[in-house]
Amino acid sequence: MGEARIRRMFDSIREQKRPGLIVFLTAGFPDMEATLELVPALVAAGADAVELGVPFSDPLAEGPVIQESSFRALQNGTTLGDCLNAAEALRDKIAETPLVLMGYYNPIHSYGLAPFAERCHQAGVDGVIAVDLPGFESAPLISECRLRDISVIPLLAPTSTSESIKDACAGASGFIYCISVTGVTGARDRVSERSFELLDRVKAHTNLPLAVGFGISNRGHVEEVGKKADAAVVGSALVSVMLESPREDLVERASRFIAGLAGVSLPT
Repeated sequence: MGEARIRRMFDSIREQKRPGLIVFLTAGFPDMEATLELVPALVAAGADAVELGVPFSDPLAEGPVIQESSFRALQNGTTLGDCLNAAEALRDKIAETPLVLMGYYNPIHSYGLAPFAERCHQAGVDGVIAVDLPGFESAPLISECRLRDISVIPLLAPTSTSESIKDACAGASGFIYCISVTGVTGARDRVSERSFELLDRVKAHTNLPLAVGFGISNRGHVEEVGKKADAAVVGSALVSVMLESPREDLVERASRFIAGLAGVSLPT
């Protein structure tokens, strides 16, 4: 489990000579039942891995779309514990698909690092991304997660210094998440050239797979990212589709959107 499941996923997409597609959705939005329905459907539609967003009251890295989904999930009372329970419920439904919890450090710290890592292990979580946890402060979380075969995946930006890239890569496992822009999440018209410069800088410090996110919104973006990185991450564009979809059409519309990004044809 854990890092091995992530490694198998990247090995598979490399063998298939295609870019991987990682999807992000906020747990508990529009409700937890929807999350449990959506994740297996998105995997069936072509998602290679899933980032389950833990809603937080002050999501500094998020643009208005993911902020809105996080706000609504919190209105529903969604907690980190609920997200861990959802991961456990999903594990059997997506047995070979990497499942990553993505959120902010405060809820993890409040939960307790060792209890959090142990609960992740019990739930079948493969990786953790703590958006606002700098590399030089991540050793305690990495230590607890490593004991339980859970990857701590760093987030690197075009503004990251060479020193911070080196430090982050030294403690990383699973893959490296490279942010394509300086700014908040949100769909954009094109992939920033700065993301490709960042990839070259990161490759100097690690052999781990690289994923690019922030701004991915169409198949062309996925293919463009795939020329230099191992996978593209889509979040805001998917959550936008979810925000615009009536509840009864949510799974179908979100699945068709992801199938389009993955280059997969779904039955009509």
